[in-house]
Amino acid sequence: MNKIHRMVFMALIIAIGTFASQYVWFSVGAAKVTPVQHAINVISAVFLGPWGALEVAFIIGLLRNILGVGSLLAFPGGMVGAFIAGYLYRFTRKFYFASIGEVIGTGIIGALLSYPIAKYILGSSGAAFMFVIPFSLSSTIGSVIGYVVVLVLGKYKKFIS
Repeated sequence: MNKIHRMVFMALIIAIGTFASQYVWFSVGAAKVTPVQHAINVISAVFLGPWGALEVAFIIGLLRNILGVGSLLAFPGGMVGAFIAGYLYRFTRKFYFASIGEVIGTGIIGALLSYPIAKYILGSSGAAFMFVIPFSLSSTIGSVIGYVVVLVLGKYKKFIS
């Protein structure tokens, strides 16, 4: 994928992720979960690698916060999951490892990293593990969706870098 195709692809999935996060979400406890973000993380991890996926997750989180449809918790959850998904895919070249990386990165590591943000910046009280269940649920649903999309697009070899 050349630089122009890469930028256009990134812009497209950022637009989809930002738009969909306004309409496809649900609340679980204190967290607003958006499974489309996790699907985007898996897709960008496969097609853009760990750093490209990290960039996409950061920009979507930033845009969601600017538009008032996201929270600061989008940063540790989305970015860690996207990076780990990209890293595991790059290391193994197996699509399902991107999905597993997203669930581990967002559902466990990102959830634990969200606790200090929720406690000290957002003023939310609760246990350190209060985000693990909602983040894991959202990332599992989104990872399955992303895995299916990647499987379909993976049949066209020119999409995979």
